[in-house]
Formats: sequence, C-alpha cells, structure tokens
Amino acid sequence: MKKEPVFQKRFEDLNCCVIVPTYNNAHSLDHFLTDLKLYTNNLIIINDGSTDATPEILAQHQDFYIKTHPENKGKGMALKTGFRLAENLGYDYAITIDSDGQHYPDDLDVFLTELEGRKESDPEILLVGDRNMGRDGIPGKSSKGNRFSNFWFLVVTGIELNDTQSGYRLYPVKLTNSLRLITWKFELEIEVLVKAAWKKAEVKNIPIKVLYQEGKRVTHFRPFWDIVRIVLLYMWFVLVSFFYIHPRNKYQDFKNKGFKKFWKEDIIKSQEPPHKKAAAIALGIFVGISPFWGIHTLLVFTLAAVFKLNKVIAFLFSNISIPPFIPFIIYASYQAGSLITGNGFDWGLKLQKFDNGADIFLGLWQYIMGSFALAIVLAVSLWIVFYFLFSVSNQKQVIKP
Repeated sequence: MKKEPVFQKRFEDLNCCVIVPTYNNAHSLDHFLTDLKLYTNNLIIINDGSTDATPEILAQHQDFYIKTHPENKGKGMALKTGFRLAENLGYDYAITIDSDGQHYPDDLDVFLTELEGRKESDPEILLVGDRNMGRDGIPGKSSKGNRFSNFWFLVVTGIELNDTQSGYRLYPVKLTNSLRLITWKFELEIEVLVKAAWKKAEVKNIPIKVLYQEGKRVTHFRPFWDIVRIVLLYMWFVLVSFFYIHPRNKYQDFKNKGFKKFWKEDIIKSQEPPHKKAAAIALGIFVGISPFWGIHTLLVFTLAAVFKLNKVIAFLFSNISIPPFIPFIIYASYQAGSLITGNGFDWGLKLQKFDNGADIFLGLWQYIMGSFALAIVLAVSLWIVFYFLFSVSNQKQVIKP
C-alpha cells in the first residue's frame, strides 16, 4: 500500500498546494520532484517552454497537475499561470518553490506551521522565505541585489524584510489573482509583494534553508536586463506610493480612527521614544528648507525609511515649504548664505544686483549654502525643543495613575 505523503493531511486541511515553475532545470528536476512528493501530492508544475529533457522527466510524474507553455514566457508568466490554475482547482493558498535544487522541500513545514497559527480575523498573509543572505557561501551579487530590493521595498511599503527575492513563498491565491500584475519575468515576485502590502496583506519573512552549489546551480537571471527592469519597477512604485498609496492610507486611517486617536497613534505615536519623534520633526524641517525643490516628498519619505523614523510626522513638518512660506524661506536662506560668505546681511535685496551670469551664479551658490545652514540650525534647534517636550509628556503619562 502506497504511503501517504508526510504533510498531505495538513495541505488538505489548509486547502494549500505547491506551484513549481521550471525552465531547463533537467539536471535537478527529477531528484527534486521525487523529494517533493514525499511531502504532498498537491502539486502544480508549470513547464515554461523548456528545451532540454524536462518534458521526458515530467512524463514520469503524471500524478501531478502539469501545464506546459509552448515557448518560454518568463518566470512571472509561469507563476501567473500557476496562480490561476490553483484558484480554478479550488486552492486558497499556494507555496511556490524553485526547481533548481536550492530549496529544501522539508521547509514546507515552516510555511504550513505559520499558516496553521492564523485566525479567521487575521489579514491575509504572504510569507517569503528568509535565506539569511549575510551568511557565508551566498554569492556576493545575490546578497547585494537583495539588499537593494529590501531597502526600496521598505521605502514604498514601510515594511522591513530581510529577504525580498527568495522564490520560496506562500501566497494567498485569491488576493494574488486580484492584483493587476503588469510584469512577466523575475520582477513579478517583487510586484506581487509590493501590491499585496498595499492591499494591507501581512507580508513577512520566515527562516528557511538554502543550498548554493558552486558551478552546479543553473540560473536564468540575466544580471543587466533583469536588474534594469527591477530598478524601473521600483522607480514607478516610489512615485505611486509617495503620491497616492501613502496619502490614501493615512486618509483612510484618519477616517477610521477619528482625529484624537489618529493624532495619538499616527502623529504622536506615544510608544516611540522622545528622541525618535523629535528626530522625525527635525528631518521634516531639514528637508522642507533644503534646496531640493520638487523632490521634497520623495526625499523625506526615503530618508524617514532609511533612519526608521515616523514618516507621517516627517512629511507633515516638511510641508513648511508650502507656497505662502516659500518666499520667506528663500529670503532667509539667502541672508544666511550672505552671512556665511562674509558679506553680512543684505536687507535691501534687489534683483537689479544680478546683472550678469557671474552674479546669478554667486547668488545661487550663496542661497544653497545658506539653505543648508538654515536647515541644519533649525532642525537641531527643533530637535532639542521637541525632545524636551516629548520627554516631559512621557513622564506625565508614567506618573498619571
């Protein structure tokens, strides 16, 4: 009598399957599938136009659901095919795993365990395997690319992950299929992460093992073109998140919480230490006065993500540069620059003074220097003031019975 796969009942109870996209991985495919079916029979294999011995190997595994693309379309398209099939077959969740031999099938357990601990009231979840990219044996290019992706994922979603590029993941099938996905290669995995986070899904890492065999692993990642597409995708996400997603989410939070609760939780954030709240205000003031006109919003959200500061506070205070205040900021910056360059204050500033290119250049340089000086002085001063105010406020909350 054939023995049931180790995790089969758990897969059935969770209504979960495994999706395996594969392209020209004949060297590892048979051994990989033999190991994988020890754990579950709920397998969907997408042969993305392989030209090696993949079809012959898959013919030996007819007990799985196999879909073949006539020609190679890219990993993203293979995954989209797999997600559609999973929903059509009635699955709620799908775990994706690469067929190149780097992932361990027994790590299916960590995804299932996480899913089993969920409550019905919890938001949808998307799990990404954390390969511990900082350890020895991980290729340098992979580690650097992952750090780049992690940083920009944090910027556009506010969620900090250690690994955003692992192909070993658990997806909520219906949510994933509801997303408008426009990419078709490796970058689709990033697109799903970002858009799922924007849909308020819980996106998190869970630790997995990974095997990198020097010279044996076949990768279809093209360093130049695939990186270019990922960079362009993140550039688009930055624009969308800063000018639509972040403002929309905060407006929704404001409507749902009301002014008092929103002010306390999202603006003041009483659980944050005083120095961090004061630093967010200082950052906003610095960016708002700085001479980077036109990119203040992009800059303040990026820096707030880098320094892990309250983005809402930083953004609000960066709006010191709203139109009514702009002439005063420029004038004060120019005067500060005049003082720094040893020319003293020039209270009677007149445009007639700038009668040639050299004067305009010197005046611009004076303004830029003064702008940075003014931004630094005001940022430091306000950090001190608000640090004191927040510290006193926190002490009162502690003393209050």
